[in-house]
Amino acid sequence: MPGEDESVLSRPAPAPDRTVAYGVDQDQIAGVRLGDATRPLLVILHGGFWRPRFDRTHTGPMAEALRAAGWTTAAVEYRRVPGDPDATASDVRAALDALPSLVSAHDGRMIVIGHSAGGQLALWAAAHDHTLRTVALAPVADLRRAEELGLGGGAVRAFLGAHDGTALDPMRLPPVPADRCVLLHGRRDETVPAALSEAYAARCGAELIAPADAHHYSFIDPRDPHWPLLTDTLSGLSRRA
Repeated sequence: MPGEDESVLSRPAPAPDRTVAYGVDQDQIAGVRLGDATRPLLVILHGGFWRPRFDRTHTGPMAEALRAAGWTTAAVEYRRVPGDPDATASDVRAALDALPSLVSAHDGRMIVIGHSAGGQLALWAAAHDHTLRTVALAPVADLRRAEELGLGGGAVRAFLGAHDGTALDPMRLPPVPADRCVLLHGRRDETVPAALSEAYAARCGAELIAPADAHHYSFIDPRDPHWPLLTDTLSGLSRRA
């Protein structure tokens, strides 16, 4: 079986329309692309196993394609300090609180899209704020199981440090409202097993879309044949009350 297509990680994209700061740290920023003011704001939380060397840059093609489809997007950067998960979590919370007023061209609602480690952060945020609409793409939905599996070469323990992780683990937090959360996870994912999303969806009753031939990057790559599953999901979620 061929390996996963990672080309989207290094594919260039036009620069955002503007960059906004939701805090004073250099990583407390978001790149904004303006779309249709009649749709919800899409807040994108990037993946990279919470490691400092992976930033929001690789979400450029995704954010640009969504803007071209009419959505206003905000690709969030957040602090990624090994052993200090509270800094990451507090940044995500601060960004979600601040962005609706910092960004124009949306209808006042927000959909949070998180990929991989960003999916964990999105589900964590949704567990604490049941008003959020959430789309989790190949998420690390179970930190304990991910650590047992050694995903990302020990990425979970590097992220958590001395913390036990319970307060950040979607599988051990109150379940998100099933009608406000959709998970997309390819069964060919070689980076984060789809079984993590299966277990999470079974626990909270959320919809899981799991194509047999999709991989870890399928849903953040506008050139992938599975890309329409994301755009259709966003349209459907935006129509829910």
